Amino acid sequence: MSRKKRTVINPPGMFPPGGEYSYAVRAGGLLFVAGQTAFSPEGTLVGEGDAAVQTRQVFHNIGRILEGAGASFSDVVEFTTYLVGVESVAPFLAARRELFPSLYPDGDYPTNTLINIESLAGSKALVEIKTVAVLPESD
Repeated sequence: MSRKKRTVINPPGMFPPGGEYSYAVRAGGLLFVAGQTAFSPEGTLVGEGDAAVQTRQVFHNIGRILEGAGASFSDVVEFTTYLVGVESVAPFLAARRELFPSLYPDGDYPTNTLINIESLAGSKALVEIKTVAVLPESD
């Protein structure tokens, strides 16, 4: 009986994870990306108080992680989005509408669950997105 392998992915150029977790784990044909917030490679929050700016940075961070795993946005099947406060919804949606034509030029978008919450781990982050992608099996 063989044990399934998993590969931890913490790509270079990202601020190290702020706790006991990895940015992504590849298991079989699935890539699980931990919820990403709008932190720069230097560890500073990008766009404090601005959900649209934070959304752009979050998708940038997700893209770096996908690339580090040999994947792209076209491999993503699911997003789970956490937004702080109802006032963050409209700016998030506007930024996503701006980004998605280049990320998904064919218009085949992944699923998305949007959850409105009170705070993100006590930080000033307004947007966090968790991602699942389907990839070919690796040897």
